[in-house]
Amino acid sequence: MKRILPAAAIALLAAACAQPPAQAPAPAPPAATACDAAPAQFAVGRPQTAPLVEEVRQRSGAYIARVLRPNQAVTMEFNAERVNVIVDAENKVTAVRCG
Repeated sequence: MKRILPAAAIALLAAACAQPPAQAPAPAPPAATACDAAPAQFAVGRPQTAPLVEEVRQRSGAYIARVLRPNQAVTMEFNAERVNVIVDAENKVTAVRCG
C-alpha cells in the first residue's frame, strides 16, 4: 500500500506538468472595406436622411458613415473605412468624402 501512494502521487504530478491541449488559431480579422466616394456623389444636393446616408455608405463601400454639420466639432484622424456626408445649415448634402 505504501508503494501505491507514491506511484499515484508521481503520476498525478506528471499529468499536471503535461502541456495543455493546442488551441485553435484565432479567426482572421474581417477584410478592410476601403471607401470610394465617387459612386456616392449622387447624394450631393439632396436633403440628408438616414436612408440616404445608408445608401451613400453602401455605394461608397465604406464600413461606417458620419454626417458632418456646420460648426460641428469632429475628430481629424483619417479612416479609410469611413465616408463623411457633409451637410449645410438647411441639411442638404454639399459633399461626400472618404476619411
